[in-house]
Amino acid sequence: MAPPLALAVLSATCRSCRLHLVLRRLGVLGSYALTVRQNASEELPNTCLHSRFQQSALPTWCFLGSQRLCHSSASDGSKDVRVSEIVKILKSSDGDSELAEVLNQFADEMYEDVVLKVLQKHRSNWKVALSFFKWAAGLPRYDHGSRAYTEMLDILGRMKKVRLMRQLFDGIPEERRGSVVTNRMFAVLLNRYAGAHKVQEAIDMFYKRKDYGFELDLVGFQILLMSLCRYKHVEEAEALFLQKKDEFPQLIKSWNIILNGWCVKGSLADAKRVWNEIISSKLKPDLFTYGTFINSLTKSGKLSAAVKLFTSMWEKGINPDVAICNCIIDQLCFKKRIPEALEIFGEMNDRGCQADIATYNTLIKYFCKINRMEKVYELLDNMEEKGVSPNNMTYSYILKMTVKPRDVISLMQRMEKSGCRLDSDTYNLILNLYIGWNYEKGVQLIWDEMERNGSGPDQRSFTIMVHGLHSHGKLDEALQYYKTMESRGMTPEPRTKILVKAIRMKKDVPATEDQPPTVTRKSLKLDPMSRLFPVHK
Repeated sequence: MAPPLALAVLSATCRSCRLHLVLRRLGVLGSYALTVRQNASEELPNTCLHSRFQQSALPTWCFLGSQRLCHSSASDGSKDVRVSEIVKILKSSDGDSELAEVLNQFADEMYEDVVLKVLQKHRSNWKVALSFFKWAAGLPRYDHGSRAYTEMLDILGRMKKVRLMRQLFDGIPEERRGSVVTNRMFAVLLNRYAGAHKVQEAIDMFYKRKDYGFELDLVGFQILLMSLCRYKHVEEAEALFLQKKDEFPQLIKSWNIILNGWCVKGSLADAKRVWNEIISSKLKPDLFTYGTFINSLTKSGKLSAAVKLFTSMWEKGINPDVAICNCIIDQLCFKKRIPEALEIFGEMNDRGCQADIATYNTLIKYFCKINRMEKVYELLDNMEEKGVSPNNMTYSYILKMTVKPRDVISLMQRMEKSGCRLDSDTYNLILNLYIGWNYEKGVQLIWDEMERNGSGPDQRSFTIMVHGLHSHGKLDEALQYYKTMESRGMTPEPRTKILVKAIRMKKDVPATEDQPPTVTRKSLKLDPMSRLFPVHK
């Protein structure tokens, strides 16, 4: 049997063509004509504000901060091998004591790049990530740099472990704070506190910048406002913004953050109030201001008012950008006024506004809904001809229309050819399709692929497996996935808890028992509404 290091080298060598190998293992190498049908029951969630309206006014430096590369002399190839080996060990370890003993073989040569990559592959498993982080921190020849600390803080905050996040931040050695603590780190902390609905803690963290030698500048204040608004604490953000008007100038970009916040929260009345305050002030609305308010009008069902404001921009000599055009096109399609949307789409080039990926995705989404697949592939070809690369969202809309594994594989081949790498949402979508079709080989391959590249499996993946396996009568396997999800520190959805409780009750198994006895599907009679995911018969 090959030694572990040799296996790791082989794994690293094959990593770049893993998707191709997945397709080969599935037994389909050629291209296949897609057979599609309408599946309107599944739809990607809409955000309140289009991604193109998200403000990018903050300079890059305020997120990057200073980076410290610890022991960066190793080649990228050897680092990848080391990462692969460590990930395998972490996956099979049973406890911290055993973990430290096995990982000691890497103690002499540890690099921040290696630590960072290992952490990134365990973003959904904070317990393992923290155990590895603590082990590396105790090595005599290695010190965590800014990137490793920031990644670990982000993982803990993402999993709502804010107490541990704060302990880790406060535990940074005082003599190393100057090189480790960065603007990027503070941005992560503000965002995660806001995400955990710890508003006062987020504000306190902003003012703690002074203790670490950072200025209480406008950029940092805007990051705080954006973090609060992102998680719908808009009222607190606006109150803070007005309270600090003497400390931080009230620029249009700051007003835009508040306006955007009310738009995201869905309060048209407050959005109108802020809009009127901007118009009555000496400030001049910019494209972001117009785009945000137009979006608020359309999301509130005021499409006519939005189109009127859109038209007035041309009359005032203000050229709407692609984001504003996309907003109008999207809502026209939503109201089934697709011919009007196509008219604007056709006029965009004449007005010097080049359609982007969001434009095409909107049209593809709604043509998929009405099962006009010939038009979908016409748009897909057109966007590639014009140099607009399809993304995961593009393919997700089309994947939802597939009816058999071969269709999925053909799209995966096209994605690989166009250079579009699958993200966690797309993996979960394919996983949901495969489990619905009871395509066990595909399920296993997608699951293994997610584990290898760090895209999951996440809480959504385990939820899909639990409900999907239950739908096929594989109750023991469903309970095992549920147990694994809890062991990784993931919080099951309420409906998943109800489902598992019902399974255990029907099987007469205590909630604490690990290995429930097997029963047949006929003995389990559950409310069909308990299934989260439809199964294609």
